[in-house]
Amino acid sequence: MIHVFRKGTDETKPTLVLFHGTGGNENDLLPLAELLSPGSSVLGIRGNVLENGMPRFFRRLAEGVFDEEDLIFRTHETRQFLDRAAAEHGFDASNLAAVGYSNGANIAGSLLFHYKNIFRSAILLHPMVPLRGLALPSMSGVAVFIGAGINDPLITPQETRELSAMLQEAGAEVTMHWGNQGHRLSAAEAEAAKSWLGQQQS
Repeated sequence: MIHVFRKGTDETKPTLVLFHGTGGNENDLLPLAELLSPGSSVLGIRGNVLENGMPRFFRRLAEGVFDEEDLIFRTHETRQFLDRAAAEHGFDASNLAAVGYSNGANIAGSLLFHYKNIFRSAILLHPMVPLRGLALPSMSGVAVFIGAGINDPLITPQETRELSAMLQEAGAEVTMHWGNQGHRLSAAEAEAAKSWLGQQQS
């Protein structure tokens, strides 16, 4: 997978794994990563799927309708890439924090749904429920921050609460932040995520 890796200055901090939104690339969330956790190593990944020329992490059938078969395939593909990247770049694969926005938050969520302990923490910005009807692994000890919009035109508050409940039922500790900027990532949301991540590291 096309990616960028920047080695951090503090190896005790988690390596941030960045998953962009539709049409983004491996560099999109680098400024956010610097805000969230200065000193962390950062791995920015570009999705392997193109939709009308725009990179994504998995295909969809329509707005808000996932191609679940492709989502599952891409989830496993991404996990295998993370293992290879850890060996290539020398970061600790057991100390990762996911940061995903929109489509990127959904692939990060799917990774949590499929693999126990893949991330110690996850910042999911405007995510949807990636899959239903799946037996989730134990997420005990995993902390998740969900950033959502009360007026998000793509994701209802009900869906956000459903995702939160599914994660909590699997044992994750979930913190939710509600904004009114629609589907856009706001500065207030980023600051809330920074404060939350700092608490996880203290």
